[in-house]
Amino acid sequence: MKKLLAALVASVALTVPALAEDKIAEFRIGILGGENAQDRLTSNECLRKYAEEALGVPVKLFTPADYDGVIQGLVGGSLDMAWLGASAYAKAYLTDPEAVEPVLVKTNLDGSYTYYSIGFARKDSGIKSLTDMKGKKFGFGDPNSTSGYLIPSIEIPRETGATMDNGVYFGEVVFTGGHEQTIVAVANKDVDAGVTWADGQGDWEDGYNSGALRKAVDSGIVDMNDIVEIWRSKPIPEGPIVVRKALPGDVKTKMTELVGGMYEKDKDCTYSIAAGETAGFKPIGHDAYQTMIDLRKAQTN
Repeated sequence: MKKLLAALVASVALTVPALAEDKIAEFRIGILGGENAQDRLTSNECLRKYAEEALGVPVKLFTPADYDGVIQGLVGGSLDMAWLGASAYAKAYLTDPEAVEPVLVKTNLDGSYTYYSIGFARKDSGIKSLTDMKGKKFGFGDPNSTSGYLIPSIEIPRETGATMDNGVYFGEVVFTGGHEQTIVAVANKDVDAGVTWADGQGDWEDGYNSGALRKAVDSGIVDMNDIVEIWRSKPIPEGPIVVRKALPGDVKTKMTELVGGMYEKDKDCTYSIAAGETAGFKPIGHDAYQTMIDLRKAQTN
């Protein structure tokens, strides 16, 4: 009888932690840099409230100082969900393939899910192309940003025939900390030009339909009549919304359905979390980012 009781106790001891893993006490959403922390919180507050209603637990927003803070939070398990750039997802995957899974992607008004890295300068600077940037100061957002660094660091040297190292073609290459910071740096003449992201659709005067320029226009940070586009990348796949793989299945399902249905549920909230006009979010998987993973892997070798 004692052996039977001992076996039952051991069985219960093993079962209780397993059951506990099927529940969450809170849900944590990480928000990549690009805007200042308060603006990021404000833009995503509607999503936080909807998530709290859907999950029935407290939902918290986190705004790390840089992209790597979100990536490490997801990999380490201290964050449960985030909208990553393609390069940031590639780094998370290369760090731990079992950490997160892509579930959704933001779409443009025409249904596509690509965007561009846009090089821009002040109109009164006289800079109109990369040729005019020779010897000048170029600002990039974050080393883990797709449009803010990875793609420009590959495509721009192909066009200039020179590396991105200081003093080789550009006088100085600096990191500003994020997309909004780059826009402010150009506007304030702290750098001669910078790169940021936009869907490339709609009107320049509006900052295009969506992206960092659109957010900056909406916030009153920049007047697009004061700046000019000097470079544009090839189309880039929009980054995924990812969830932590270890989350309970019902939690992943509820959050995927919530964000996936947000366009029909609340268009204002969708505009806010998607950085502008969008046709909503649609399902996407890992395979869509294999090329970006290969690029990121090659960059680190």
